[in-house]
Formats: sequence, structure tokens, C-alpha cells
Amino acid sequence: MADHASRQEERSAATRRALLDATIACLVEEGYGGTTGPAVAKRAGLSRGAQLHHFGTRDQMVVAAVEHLAQMRLAAVRSRLQEIENQSADDPGVAQPVARAALELLAGALSGPLYAATLELWVAARANVELREELVPAEHRVRAELWEVCRRYVTEDPVEIQLTLDVLLGQGVSGMFHADRAESHRRALDRWERLLVDRSTSARPC
Repeated sequence: MADHASRQEERSAATRRALLDATIACLVEEGYGGTTGPAVAKRAGLSRGAQLHHFGTRDQMVVAAVEHLAQMRLAAVRSRLQEIENQSADDPGVAQPVARAALELLAGALSGPLYAATLELWVAARANVELREELVPAEHRVRAELWEVCRRYVTEDPVEIQLTLDVLLGQGVSGMFHADRAESHRRALDRWERLLVDRSTSARPC
């Protein structure tokens, strides 16, 4: 009996993952307007009933998909930073290279087609109360994860954390329209890292 229940749970989890993956693909290729329940079910190779069983509304589905992928990307960022931290454990200058890696990894996570799709959801949520009610709690959870990564690897100062996130999120928006600015974005991150390091050094007691 327990084995049967376990197999059912595994099938349910696999179905949910297939729907989330199909939703992300639809969002990237078709935008929010084209990401409908029937379109997602068809792309996932599932019935409309299976889709409705997991997600009662389109807004629940798209928000769950975006949050799911964001959490996966952030988990990958944390894993990579932990590796770098472990490899550099004996290096007295570890804080600087890890901070730089954190900025680069977060910049990568907050860019590209998925980030564009996420911004499209925010624009749609401005006039869609139901979507906004689904999106705001998810955004708070993801932002808390971003905040914690910055606090651990970049800076502990709350104002600097906020500024760091603003820089990264702003670069993500700029990159959507100006792909040729990758080099200027890299230089901006270099400058921001140096400012943080200089401030941290000057704040240490003599």
C-alpha cells in the first residue's frame, strides 16, 4: 500500500514538473497572453484535466512556474558559491573573489528570456488584481532568497544589499533592450564591487 502511494506521489510530482517546464517554455516563447491552460497542457503532453488538477487558474500556474525556476537558479548560485568558498577556505582574501563571483552569478540569474517573461508578469499584474495577489507573495519569497545570498557573500549592510539588488535588477532590464551593453554592465559590476570592498576595508578598525 505504501509503495502504491509513493508511486502515485512520484507520478504527481513528475506531472507537476512537466507542467511547470511547459509553462516556462510558453512564457518565453509566447508571452503571458499566449500562456493558457490548454496551450501548456498540449506542450506538456497532458490532458487539460491533469493541468487543472494541479493548477486551478492560469495565474497560479504561471507564478508557480516562475518561482520554481527562480528557486532552482538561486539554488545553483548558492551551490556554486559554497564550492568557491570551500576551495578558497585557506585564502585570507577569500571575501573579495567570492563577492565578485556572487555578483556575476546573480547577474546571470537575473537576465535572459526568463527574466523578460517575469517582467511581463509584473506589467500584467498592474491591472490584474488576481495575478498580483498570486505574484506578490512569490516575489517576496524570491527576494528574501536574493537578499540572503547578498548578505552572506557580498555585504552585510542592508542599504548596500538593497543597492546591489537594484543594480542587478536594473541591469537585467537594460540587457533586454541593449544586448550590446554586456561589457558596460561588467564594468559597472567591477566598479560596484570595488566600492563595496573599499568601504569594507575603510570601516575596519585600525
